Amino acid sequence: MLERIRNIICEFVDIDPEEITLETNIRKDLGLNSLELVNLAVEIEEEFDVEIPDREAMGLETVEDAIRIIEEYME
Repeated sequence: MLERIRNIICEFVDIDPEEITLETNIRKDLGLNSLELVNLAVEIEEEFDVEIPDREAMGLETVEDAIRIIEEYME
């Protein structure tokens, strides 16, 4: 799952995927703004066939948060 999220993030940020860890902060470390965060959430939803509520998407802080939310809504 981490690898798939890394690939999605690399569509938004020019970064080596190996630099993205579970602790990577999506806003601070990657510099994504609110609009980019929404677009990232949409890409994640499409990749994992889940629907993430907007409040959850806007609350994403780390890559680990994204994985936790994906797992929660895949059930």
